[in-house]
Amino acid sequence: MGSVSTTRLPAPGHAPRLRDAFAAADFTADGLLDLLGAPAYAALARSETVPALRATRGDGPLEALVRLFLLQRPVPYERARRALPVEECLADGWLTRDGDEVRATVDIRPYGGPEGQDWFIVSDLGCAVGGAGGASGQGEGVVLGVGGASTTLAGITVRTPVASALDLGTGSGIQALHAARHATRVTATDLNPRALDFTRLTLALSGAAEADLRQGSLFEPVASETYDLIVSNPPFVISPGARLTYRDGGMGGDDLCRTLVQQAGDRLNDGGYAQFLANWQHVEGEDWQDRLRSWVPRGCDAWIVQREVQDVTQYAELWLRDSGDHRADPAGYAARYDAWLDEFAARGTKAVGFGWITLFKSGSDRPSIVAEEWPHPVEQPLDATVRAHFDRQEYLRAHDDAALLADHFTLAPEVVQEQVGLPGAEDPEHVVLRQNRGMRRATRVDAVGAGFAGACDGTLPAGRILDAIAQLIDEDPVLLRDRTPQAVRLLVGEGFLIPAGRAEA
Repeated sequence: MGSVSTTRLPAPGHAPRLRDAFAAADFTADGLLDLLGAPAYAALARSETVPALRATRGDGPLEALVRLFLLQRPVPYERARRALPVEECLADGWLTRDGDEVRATVDIRPYGGPEGQDWFIVSDLGCAVGGAGGASGQGEGVVLGVGGASTTLAGITVRTPVASALDLGTGSGIQALHAARHATRVTATDLNPRALDFTRLTLALSGAAEADLRQGSLFEPVASETYDLIVSNPPFVISPGARLTYRDGGMGGDDLCRTLVQQAGDRLNDGGYAQFLANWQHVEGEDWQDRLRSWVPRGCDAWIVQREVQDVTQYAELWLRDSGDHRADPAGYAARYDAWLDEFAARGTKAVGFGWITLFKSGSDRPSIVAEEWPHPVEQPLDATVRAHFDRQEYLRAHDDAALLADHFTLAPEVVQEQVGLPGAEDPEHVVLRQNRGMRRATRVDAVGAGFAGACDGTLPAGRILDAIAQLIDEDPVLLRDRTPQAVRLLVGEGFLIPAGRAEA
């Protein structure tokens, strides 16, 4: 592997002036989309730069900034001077000069905040375009920019105001930047000291408050502290060895993710959340859900969502491409591929899962641990959906069947009913309830379930609705009350029914 440039990283002293220049030129997420057009903008996410180069042939300030900081092309000094405070940028190290041209020393990618903020993510050269889609040719300490994983984590993170938040494995500081909006105190850690420097630049250039930056692995830098929110997009790749700091955790198998989840419980305040992206092994003879449930620390509820599964060959090929090994000599590529498969064979690993893990410090001695596979499209952001999930689990834990049937429910406003059956048939084969928001779940219900859900408008208790249905279908109401609570729990647990007086976020 090549080594990361040893050129000093920029100093943030003149970051406000640089940010003002970006605003004046409309070097923002919206400005990029307007300049490049949707196809060229989307191509950047695939690490394809030719469409953007064609769109920036003009001589305006915005074109100059895109070429400098996103496409890493040299720009004539005089042209850069019309767009930037060039001398300050040269003095602080954002730019270097070579004759009559200047070049950027770092990637700067405009990033739209959730409330329309114009933010900027600073990363190593070559790592903003395409985000975390690859670091081919980079050294082990490379710091990546915005990628699909980082935006996914940002979208599922609970955003209630908190006193303290921890971004563990901060990278270029994306999660710390989001946390700065709603946390009084943000701590960001990383094993890689360069990552902490990039986080400092990202926060300064985006106009966010400074974070408490600490170097170290996992929870070592914060060993005696607790937080209201912990987020981590860790180096979760299951690989033979630790070649790349940003992705390879250096522990065997999925031990890094397991350790992170298991130790998080002791670092959470009561009522706090810990949210992670993770990879986990599918091991011969073991249910993956049981494997993940065993990770959950005492006193925590958990919601584990598996979004994707790859067999070991697909997984090895994905990360060999990420590190550029597919461009090496065939024998070297084959040897590395072989090493990955040896590692998987030694651990009995047949596939690798990817997804989200959220912990909620409930303190309950009857924790709710939901582990499910959900590869379907969802509606980001999901922070309200995550909070509502744990609220529902707490409600179900506090209500036995009798209390459940005595309560009132309303149908969630985004739920629609679909009838499935042969065309022309008098009655449907089955009925599906479908959510159009959040997780966009669908669940099959029988005639009783469909009738019950349709009658839930908050006016009658659940038991009374079942009694009325029993009369309609000529069934013993006592038997119907006995066999229905489990189905009601499912509909409440998945958010189709809302207990009256508990509005969904």
